[in-house]
Amino acid sequence: MSTAELPSQAETVVIGAGAVGCSVAYHLSELGAENVVVIDQGPLPVTGGSSVHAPGIMFQTSPSKVQTKTAYYTSRLLSDAGVYDEVGGIELARSEERMDFLRRRVEWAESYGLPEPQLLSPEEVTDHLPMVNEEEILGGYYSPTDGRVDGIAALQWYIANADAADFHGNTEVTDLDVAGGQVNAVETDRGTIECERAVMATNNWGYQTARMAGLDLPIAPVEHQYVVTEPMEDLADVGASIGDNTTGLDVPGQREIAEAMSQGPTQPVGRDQDNSLYFRNHGDSLGLGSYNHETLSVDPDEMGTNTDESQASVRGFTTKHWEQPTHPDREKSPKQAFDELLPATQDADYLATENGIFVFTPDGMPAVGPTASVDGLWSALAIWWTHSGGYGRIVAEWMENGVPRLPSGPVDTGGIHVRRFEPHAGEKEYFVDKGAKRYQQVYSIVEPRWQPDEHRGLRTSPFHDRQQELGAEFYQSGGWESAQWYDSNADLVEEYDEQIPEQEGWTGINRSPIEAAEHLHTRDAVSMFDMTSFSSIIVEGPDATDFLQRMCSNDVDSEVGKVRYSLLCNEGGGILADVTVVRLDDDRYMVTTGGGSSPGIHGGWLKDHAPDTVSVRIQEGGKSTIGLWGPKSRLLLQRCTDADVSNSGFPYFTAKRIYVGEVPAVALRVSYVGELGWELWAPVEYGRRLWEVLEDAGEDLDVRPMGGGALSSMRLEKGYRLWGTDIDTDSNPYEAGLGFAVDLDTDFVGKEALAAAKAEGVDAEITPITLDDSTDILRTGAPVLVDGEARGYVQAADFGYSIGESIAYTYLPTEYTDAGTGVQVRSEGELYDATVRNEPLFDPGRDRIIR
Repeated sequence: MSTAELPSQAETVVIGAGAVGCSVAYHLSELGAENVVVIDQGPLPVTGGSSVHAPGIMFQTSPSKVQTKTAYYTSRLLSDAGVYDEVGGIELARSEERMDFLRRRVEWAESYGLPEPQLLSPEEVTDHLPMVNEEEILGGYYSPTDGRVDGIAALQWYIANADAADFHGNTEVTDLDVAGGQVNAVETDRGTIECERAVMATNNWGYQTARMAGLDLPIAPVEHQYVVTEPMEDLADVGASIGDNTTGLDVPGQREIAEAMSQGPTQPVGRDQDNSLYFRNHGDSLGLGSYNHETLSVDPDEMGTNTDESQASVRGFTTKHWEQPTHPDREKSPKQAFDELLPATQDADYLATENGIFVFTPDGMPAVGPTASVDGLWSALAIWWTHSGGYGRIVAEWMENGVPRLPSGPVDTGGIHVRRFEPHAGEKEYFVDKGAKRYQQVYSIVEPRWQPDEHRGLRTSPFHDRQQELGAEFYQSGGWESAQWYDSNADLVEEYDEQIPEQEGWTGINRSPIEAAEHLHTRDAVSMFDMTSFSSIIVEGPDATDFLQRMCSNDVDSEVGKVRYSLLCNEGGGILADVTVVRLDDDRYMVTTGGGSSPGIHGGWLKDHAPDTVSVRIQEGGKSTIGLWGPKSRLLLQRCTDADVSNSGFPYFTAKRIYVGEVPAVALRVSYVGELGWELWAPVEYGRRLWEVLEDAGEDLDVRPMGGGALSSMRLEKGYRLWGTDIDTDSNPYEAGLGFAVDLDTDFVGKEALAAAKAEGVDAEITPITLDDSTDILRTGAPVLVDGEARGYVQAADFGYSIGESIAYTYLPTEYTDAGTGVQVRSEGELYDATVRNEPLFDPGRDRIIR
């Protein structure tokens, strides 16, 4: 409902009354929240944001499970509300490469549960879309539940049905009252609203809103083009009500845009991704959308507000970008490509034109969840209509119940969490450039392991110069330059040639046989792996033990020098992280986890929950770390230290402070590759010397550097989990095969949920499969079939060079997880026979680790 007077107090203030803000408010109401206030600078429901200038097209299929799931939830929600036109969606192929891509679309849809995905012939495409020039296409991908949302009608429905929320338009936020690390109030031009929590759902203004709280969120606004033709003869039988759709509504700027966007389609919505175009009919007119132009970035500080002449999120149409080819990866202009695909548009006049604004993050994914440094301040940004209903539900569940979820179950938040961004990501030039690149790639076919050229070398380890000398092929992750393989190891390829099958096709792109050779060499000798991008978190204080017992699923109250593998879980028992906990002293621990988003998400989780008597210090980049692994690692390490590193003197899963040469280090006898070995954690200033000591001492042992490619295949052979890939917040430890890391005799976050899960038993669990008669590497996300029906999908895959088989990990219903069960995998249009196996596939007796 809506009231005229602005309240002075609310439990929750949602800033932004567009698709996302209204969805959050609606779902908070559904979950029982009270006293929610939604405010927007524009009139309601036509606020002037991107929600009301968007054509509302919804293509649900994505390589991302969470994106697909949120899109499907959104389409069902809005369909039930009566504001969704389920006309289907067709993605066209004008090249062989795009046809291969569309086969992947079908496979993703199968894996993630979209109904009845199918490939179409050119003739079948034109049966659905008769205006398409059949000679221009090779086929299409059809998703029958795709369609279009009526943006204005959907906002009206949300406002009418969010019972716990009051909506206020024409209310501009002027500041956020943040004190003591807590949001206390939202200040507006109509008064101040005290609140316990606030949600930023301002999308195009997301950067500016966050700056009011002292946060630098990387939300980059970008323009893109859309035109609506005058009524067309080919659509004359359809009819339209353009001119009457917004009667009685306060519409800022160009009413013709809101009018046209409110007119629904009668044919499937379409995409020509080979030319970065999309289209739909607006009654008897045709709407043509284009990403096919150079990136038109908007200064995030200069978004502005509505005027009498324009909506705030609409810029003037630039004819140059419509009629000339300005996109760096496209040969044709938008108009030329449309004229060829839809010949009836060739001489059409335009009823409405716009350069509409929407936003990108550096990785192109949403930014949702609780912010890092302001308690009670939530982000729901960088979300399109397609996923808005789903993310509104996820954020509301997260706020009310502590567990991000959809009705279908918990969701993985690692790739969408607002805390995932690295420290440099908030610099404006950086994230605007990154957003521009994501815009450029919207409809591009991005190769596996693609790496950017821009903003490289931001974060390097002390070993970087030496790695360059050794010919490292650097991949960037979280701003870190991490070696994937080393050209200096090329000689090993010939040595291990018979064990390295050729990898062709899509999954073989950007791979090197050197990765395989490094894998095999590490199994035979000794290698050094740069772990500097990994994070250590120092937890200390008089209550450090009690605190970690509360946060960790395993019993970490161990002797000094012991190492424990544990999990961090949320209240629903979902896996937030897997961590290694090292007890350094009675009241001092080192918690180690991965790099990338781990410091912000996992370190932040610990920091948020720590009492005043416990210090949590996230040492991101504060350590230089080497993984020293392989059967000769003990011999090499003993040459460099006076410490006893024998099996009895330094047992598996223990830690010591030692000197490696002159370098003080914390040595952990752990291995992520299934070999004898240690992790050596040293202060970053000693890093260069640490590498030199080990390299010099191991020359006669043929010590080699190894990269991330070898790490990936070696860990998969051992069945070691990787957070964000094999395990995440949409799986619990029992499903993930990690019940050994749960001690229900301790009291920890998520215990109640896990006790119930253990009592009930699991319906699905992770299992390895190997291909029966192929050495191909499977594609992540490929559906795993039992009796022709998708029962799971590939979580991770690689070739196991030590066992000579292609490996994939998948979650399957428990009735199919017995070793020997036959399954099939559909990957890149091929159907592979595979067999369920027991894990670990390599060294099941752990003889190579414990010796």
